[in-house]
Amino acid sequence: MIEVKGLVKDYGTLRAVDGVSFTVRRGDILGFLGPNGAGKSTTMKMIAGFLRPTAGLALVAGHDVAAEPVVVKRLVGYLPENAPAYPEMTVEEFLGFIAETRGYRAAAQKQPHIERVVGLCHLGPVRRQSIETLSKGYKQRVGFAQALLHDPPVLVLDEPTDGLDPNQKHEVRNIIRQMAAEKTVILSTHILEEVEAICTRMIIISRGKVVVDDTPEGLRSRHAGARLDEIFRTLTQTDQ
Repeated sequence: MIEVKGLVKDYGTLRAVDGVSFTVRRGDILGFLGPNGAGKSTTMKMIAGFLRPTAGLALVAGHDVAAEPVVVKRLVGYLPENAPAYPEMTVEEFLGFIAETRGYRAAAQKQPHIERVVGLCHLGPVRRQSIETLSKGYKQRVGFAQALLHDPPVLVLDEPTDGLDPNQKHEVRNIIRQMAAEKTVILSTHILEEVEAICTRMIIISRGKVVVDDTPEGLRSRHAGARLDEIFRTLTQTDQ
């Protein structure tokens, strides 16, 4: 469902992403890890079509992200870092706006999609509140809801549980796990416990390069059963 070949992103003389390649199949939940500044968010933005690569190729369901950006955006649900939204809108207004941008213009078309994600993300108590009045956890849930609204086959989620309390994190992880059989999921996280809880594969990126592409169990077995946090520190210590 996702194929990344030699992705490069330069900002002037800074190479943020340096020849990243990997594939993700339907049913995979790929955990994308790395220190701050390692290139995780930049790679995810290129896959979702929000940044144009300097070099390389990203394909979603066989479609070139650079050549067919609108087609790819229909296939992808994208949660950017910090879940940006229009603060003056209510939750329901914002989700209605997203539904319309996704092509669901008539009320009979968009309302079922809104109700589905309000229920999935437990937004009922705040649906008529303006987004600027919400807690960080609820704002994050609104961002997650807009990514799910058009029921896309591919989800690209940048820190989906950031700002959530332990119960909310558990709920979001359950939603991702339940949807995974029919979808392809890439999620970035700095929470190694999250990778062990829900990810079927993990990629660690350091200084813009992939240094690990394995399952959590496979990685531990190759490092004599060491804890993931210890392995992570060892592999990325040059970035610290």
